[in-house]
Amino acid sequence: MYPKLTRTGPEPLGGLHSALRWGLGMAALALLSLSASAGHVYTFKDADGNILLTNMINPDGRPQGMAFKRYKVLSKVVWYPDSNVHSYHNWGHDEAAIPGAFHHNVHAYDQLVAAQAAENGLDKGLVLAVIHTESGFNPYAISPPGARGLMQLMPSTARRYHVLDAFDPAQNIRAGTHYLHDLLQRFKSLELALAAYNAGEKNVEKYGGIPPFSETQDYVQRVLSRYHHLYGGV
Repeated sequence: MYPKLTRTGPEPLGGLHSALRWGLGMAALALLSLSASAGHVYTFKDADGNILLTNMINPDGRPQGMAFKRYKVLSKVVWYPDSNVHSYHNWGHDEAAIPGAFHHNVHAYDQLVAAQAAENGLDKGLVLAVIHTESGFNPYAISPPGARGLMQLMPSTARRYHVLDAFDPAQNIRAGTHYLHDLLQRFKSLELALAAYNAGEKNVEKYGGIPPFSETQDYVQRVLSRYHHLYGGV
């Protein structure tokens, strides 16, 4: 039995709903043709591995239409050199927790953060919330995609901001704070800036908002929650 490939979208995508059972090779061709005729095409899977191709999503990043509620997994993330998309979690029983080995670092970088935040016109609490979420104040943290240090700089971002050692707290905080400033200047929105910090600028641009990646949406909410609840964000 071949997987089921479902397409949704306005013409010329073939009508509001259409469903065909195709082989995997035909599914790949369908994705290419659909991508050519639609600005943004999203690929979802259901629990049985059936594929939905659509250019119609809700504000929460899910496919439109009650008939498609079972398609919950966005199966394809577009990666760019500055993308650091991965699953996040609390460092303990709640969002205030810090990994035990680095609990003493909570205030160790306050002066560095305050100085760089002031230089870039940012709230110190926002930078601390990003550090808390990204690395748990571990200056040697490495993410699955390869981001490094306190503010989890991807190699391309580190090069962009002339970082020689991403594990050096001073260089990492300088570059990460400058990057946040630049993202806020570009997107004019804290939520979008945080989404770009996680998923990459081109993904925010591509989707016209927070990308429909569950990891990125979760990341934005985690940083904002820590900012407002732990670090005095208003």
